[in-house]
Amino acid sequence: MIPSDVRLYRAADYPRMPWRNGGGTTQEIVCNPGGDTASFGWRISLADVAQDGGFSAFGGYQRVITVLEGRGIELTVDGQRQSPLAPRIAYAFSGDAQVACRLLDGPIRDFNLIYAPNLWHARLQWVRGAEPCVFHSSATSVLVFNAGADLTVERDGAQHRLASRYDCLHAEGRDGLGQYRLCAEHGIDACVIELSPRAV
Repeated sequence: MIPSDVRLYRAADYPRMPWRNGGGTTQEIVCNPGGDTASFGWRISLADVAQDGGFSAFGGYQRVITVLEGRGIELTVDGQRQSPLAPRIAYAFSGDAQVACRLLDGPIRDFNLIYAPNLWHARLQWVRGAEPCVFHSSATSVLVFNAGADLTVERDGAQHRLASRYDCLHAEGRDGLGQYRLCAEHGIDACVIELSPRAV
């Protein structure tokens, strides 16, 4: 592994942008290389939802949302009310859908993956527990989002520290199968996202 393969994003540096409808704010963590907020292959972000209301449309994209803070939300997707969404339960839906949310008990903060399914394969999973977690991945992009305390991510023997809550590691451009090890003294609370381009 060469050091330039791994980038660390610090929560304190994420830019904050208001929603167009005024219902909350978004902090972008990272878009795929060469992407931007108007046209991108994939993006991960944080959102603070302050009131009930509609979600922005992202035509042609797939979305995965997870509540991080607060009691939770209830989504209505294309007129169908969904089960209440509690913290750390990932929920996937089409960016083309008409989506409205109702806060269950006050404001929430959520974590979002948005990607173009015609361009990218994506896998998202939450990892929680006291014991170290080891996994292997051949994905082009691997992201580890730290939702807990101080987290160490080891990639092929090199260690990287995500010291603050909501820091993120982005490992990019590896050929072949890589080994990752997550370790935290006070327990792991992290989201692992694996992304690979679809063949054209």
